[in-house]
This record gives sequence, C-alpha cells and structure tokens, in this order.
Amino acid sequence: MNTESAPAPPPRQLGTHQDLNAQELKLKGFKAYEVDTAVNPGPTYRRRDFYKVALVTSHCTVHYADRSIELNGNCLMFANPHIPYSIELHAPRLTGYSCLFTEAFMKENDRSESLQQSPLFKVGGTPIFHLDAVQAAYAQSIFQKILAEQGTEYLFKNDLIRTYIQLLIHEALRMQPAETFLQHKNAASRITTLFLELLERLFPIESPDKALPLKTAQDFAAQLAVHVNHLNRAVKEVTGRSTTAHIAERVIGEAKALLHHTDWDVAAIGYGLGFEYSSYFNNFFKKHTGSTPLAFRRAV
Repeated sequence: MNTESAPAPPPRQLGTHQDLNAQELKLKGFKAYEVDTAVNPGPTYRRRDFYKVALVTSHCTVHYADRSIELNGNCLMFANPHIPYSIELHAPRLTGYSCLFTEAFMKENDRSESLQQSPLFKVGGTPIFHLDAVQAAYAQSIFQKILAEQGTEYLFKNDLIRTYIQLLIHEALRMQPAETFLQHKNAASRITTLFLELLERLFPIESPDKALPLKTAQDFAAQLAVHVNHLNRAVKEVTGRSTTAHIAERVIGEAKALLHHTDWDVAAIGYGLGFEYSSYFNNFFKKHTGSTPLAFRRAV
C-alpha cells in the first residue's frame, strides 16, 4: 500500500451506504448508484439482503467476516447476503460505484449454478481485487452503462444490466488462477453444495437468544434427508475435508467475527453458536485457535 507523507485523517466507520429504497430493490431485483458520501458515525456489521459489486476509489478497510482487507486505490469489491461486513474509511468521503442485485434477478431465465458457488462470492473466496488504471477505467465504464440503462424504458434492459454485471464478474474472474474454477458435477458435488449452502444460511448470528438449530453432521444429514455416512463421504470426496471440519471452521469464523464486532459477552456468543455452557465454548475455541475467546477479543 502506498503511504502519504502528510498525516492521514483518523479512520472512521461506514455504517450504511447511500440510502436505498429497499422496496424498489426487492421489486426490481437490482439497484445501481454512484457513491459520493460522508460516513455515518455508527458502524454496522450485519448481513445484507442482496449481492453487491462495487468499484471503490477511497482509502478504506473492509472488515469481511473475520478478515480485514485494506483498499487503497481503485478496487472491485464483492459481497454476498450470507457474510456480514463493514467498511472503515480512512478518507473524508467514500467514493465509487455500487450495484446491488438479488440472486433471483441474476438467475432469471437462467439455469446457472448458485452465485454462492462463484469464487467471488463464496465463503473463503477473494472478495477484493486491486485494479490498475486500464482495469479501473473499464470497470467505471461498465458501472456508468448500468446507471444509464436502469433509467431507460428499454424492454430488455434487465437482460442488458445482467450482461453488464456479468462483465464485471468476468473481469475479476480473469484475475483468479484457473484452478479456482474447478467444478464438480457429480452427485457428491450436489450433496456437498447443498450442505455448504445450508451451513451458510445459519449465519450470521444476529441475536444470542436463539442457539444454532444445526450443530453436527448428523443434524445436517437429517435436514438434507440423507444418511450421515453418505454426507460425510460426499463432503470428504469433493473438498478433501470432513463435514465436522467445515462446521467447526464456520463456527470459529463466526465466533471471531462476533468477538471482534459485537459487545456480547462470551457466554452469550457461545450460547448463540450452540454451546449450552460457556466452558464448552471456551474449550472448543481454544482447541481450534490456541486462544481463549476473551484473550482473542482483547488482542484484536
């Protein structure tokens, strides 16, 4: 990252982006806008109800799940409805472009796989792409076409906007290594995809009052109406990791995010993640991270 010789302004938190007509987004399935706004004082770390592709041109840090990624220069950012994020701004204003859309909008008249399977939107994928001048100019031109098109009465404008969004997605995919795109088409892959999507739908935890309804491989297998041995074999075959390992990793990721971004006490976080007693949560967290929840919170 480049550093400036003059002192940088103190970081501020982005709580919400430009005010949106939520009902309009729900009805149309998409909304695009140019971003040039000051920052709201209170941070918001929560799941949105839509997918997002943004061209960010301000110096900021994206807190994405349990990761933090600095953006300095022109960047493409991808976000999905299943992973909460917030933006910490290091400049007076947030600038760029943003396009919000639902999966139903993107899949209209299309039988393509879920967006959740895209390397850009899946958990653990790469949500941020730093652009050079040529790439940034191209991305800006696409956003401007989307903005212009959404205000027209053209009969097939939704198809055209979907094409523009796909162009932005493909521009980012070209920056990914080819092995990222390996797709499995067999029955094991379908079962694994269903399991991973079901796992993601459990998060984020928005209240500590209700415990996770699914905690074990047996719970997920019952929900998917398959034998637990079949689920375990499929997940292992496709991902190389056990069902239990995926569940544990996701729970730990959510625990880190809650410890970092909320003021809930450790016992409440543990209960929300399915641990009846805080000692069980403490032992589980330490086993997987080498640190107690309280020590992790104090360190971040």
